[in-house]
Amino acid sequence: MREFLLTLCVTAAVTYLLTGPVRKFAIVAGAMPEIRERDVHQEPTPRLGGIAMFAGLCAGLLVASKLTTLSSVFHDGTDVPALLSGSAIMWIIGVLDDKWGVDALVKLGGQLVAAGVMVYQGITVLWLPIPGLGLIVPHQLGTFLAVLLVVLSVNAVNFIDGLDGLAAGMVCIASLAFFIYAYRLSSIDGLPDALPATLFSVILVGMCVGFLPHNLHPARIFMGDSGSMLIGLVLSVSMISITGRVDPSAVTAASGNSQTDATHASLPLFIPLLLPLTVIAIPLADLLLAVVRRTWAGKSPFAADKQHLHHRLLQIGHSHSRAVLIMYFWAALIAFATVAFSVGSTELLAIKIAMGLCVIGIVVLLMPRFKPHAPRMAERFLPPRYRRTAARSGRLGIARAAAAVEVQAAAVPAAVGPTGAEPLDEEAGLTSSDQELLRRIGTGAHAAGHHSGVSGRNAS
Repeated sequence: MREFLLTLCVTAAVTYLLTGPVRKFAIVAGAMPEIRERDVHQEPTPRLGGIAMFAGLCAGLLVASKLTTLSSVFHDGTDVPALLSGSAIMWIIGVLDDKWGVDALVKLGGQLVAAGVMVYQGITVLWLPIPGLGLIVPHQLGTFLAVLLVVLSVNAVNFIDGLDGLAAGMVCIASLAFFIYAYRLSSIDGLPDALPATLFSVILVGMCVGFLPHNLHPARIFMGDSGSMLIGLVLSVSMISITGRVDPSAVTAASGNSQTDATHASLPLFIPLLLPLTVIAIPLADLLLAVVRRTWAGKSPFAADKQHLHHRLLQIGHSHSRAVLIMYFWAALIAFATVAFSVGSTELLAIKIAMGLCVIGIVVLLMPRFKPHAPRMAERFLPPRYRRTAARSGRLGIARAAAAVEVQAAAVPAAVGPTGAEPLDEEAGLTSSDQELLRRIGTGAHAAGHHSGVSGRNAS
């Protein structure tokens, strides 16, 4: 576990530290597309966050290659070279799209190429547990299923990347759930073939954790397609690696010889078939609904609209932060509920507690008066812009400054300039137009934003 934690921390640190410089580079490079009709944000925001995430992926793999246990992943198979090859292709396509824009069909072709390269290097589905038929070896069907899973995962993650922090957070939850499952197989059940999937999933957690502080609302940078397609690919490779390397008979033999034990041991065999769908259940449902909706309307399935699940949450009155948290909790509830079928009694208690917390979170978020915010004890670990004390002092400073200027403008009589120009406040240097602007602003509280109405950034 220590090696996994070290890999996670290094990946998160590299991603977090590089995101700031990448943001400056994106601004200089002009990777700040204008606001589109379907966008929720109201200010141009730089993209190319996937550059920092790809660097975090490489750093995590580099550190893992030097560790005692994880180094075996680099010597016993071709999963790592296949992952790097597919990730590089997907990342390059995403960078081009973030900067210049790439046609949807071209992106789909690039996704198929990346998936094909990985399949050629050994990332494929070698067996499938089918109820009533047992385990089957799909052969050519396995190649098709691997490519299909990659394309579905990539586009599902890309489709939900519509709110600040949504895609990174949901993929982080999905990869964490998959890490729990893969770690149990590799470490507790003693199946070393599950080690690559465990490594990839923990690196993916680090990539998302390192990027999230920059991407939470209000986001300073977007991951763009270079990030969303990258993390979707890494997630799919983690899932395919389980079905491509782990011997099903070894999983069944790990828990005993009785019929009851064998039945219980066979449950984890079906998890690789279910978990890829459940950990991305919400993004996948959003993807399928979008395809049906657009096709029914006579449009292209790739035509963008503003009817995704997160858009609908905003339309029914949820704030930006509340909508993102609702999606988080639903994703965690579905993913951890599926993982619960594969764990023992000790781990099951922790999973049940996590599921209970998810249910409580959903109920609390549905309360109209609840406003989500970070606990005060955690503010010291957050960037200054997420601290309520700093935000409150900033608003009070603006209010006091506006109130002082307004009082000064009201106290000093206006005078007419020597040339007959518009009235001029001799001491304050305020013209009549300036005074009219101050009157329109009103009180200091109004100037600080304490008034009725919807924030332009959150308006959908």
